[in-house]
Amino acid sequence: MIIYPDLELRKGRLVNLIRNRIDSPLIYDVDPVEAAHDLAAQGAEWLHVVDLDAVFNDGDNAAIIKEIIRTVGCSVQVGGAIRSIEKVHSWMDAGAGRVVIATAAVKYPHFVKVAATAYPDAVVVSIDARGGFVVVDGWTTTTKFTPIEFAQQFKDVALAAIVFTDIDRDEDYPASTMAHAASLAAKVRTPVIVSGVVKSLDDISTLSYLPNITGVITSRALFGGAFTFAQANAIAMEQHAKAAPFQ
Repeated sequence: MIIYPDLELRKGRLVNLIRNRIDSPLIYDVDPVEAAHDLAAQGAEWLHVVDLDAVFNDGDNAAIIKEIIRTVGCSVQVGGAIRSIEKVHSWMDAGAGRVVIATAAVKYPHFVKVAATAYPDAVVVSIDARGGFVVVDGWTTTTKFTPIEFAQQFKDVALAAIVFTDIDRDEDYPASTMAHAASLAAKVRTPVIVSGVVKSLDDISTLSYLPNITGVITSRALFGGAFTFAQANAIAMEQHAKAAPFQ
């Protein structure tokens, strides 16, 4: 399992959104490029970088993200308002390892298929869910279909992964569990990366045992000091070693 440190950028700063509210983000006192380099030095294989300003149509952080891609020395998965094939081309030309398509995947599923045809195994679909149903538009609009129903339309598409965010778990809903993530991962062939569910190292350990969950995106717990990248990565690597076949 791969640990994906989540670098969310707002006005050039490293932040995290509480309940996806752009008006009151948690702000981390660290330069995003320096943070990216530090994580790569600690052994991060991938960084998950999101341009929140682009998501909320309030400018962009493209220059910073391109500097990270150019200088960090590990693979970068880029998300944030990727709504056209031109934007996909732009990020891939800039050296991104993958692009993440979120709301546009719900509204324009054919766009995902076009992007994945152009860049096989380099396109990721992001699925956010609350109460068992997919939500879009910054978690403000609830659709009528479940994550599994939505994901299955891409079963023959050469996606790199599905990022699944369980909003109930992210927002500490009392009855929330990891069951939704586990169920989705069990019913699709595309590798699943979970987001928003990790609060502790125990959560990483639990996820590492679940079939077809190949990665964990972490931001608030990591940058908030619940654990270090080295601690999280050690658990992920330990479970990977146990799962590897004997030589």
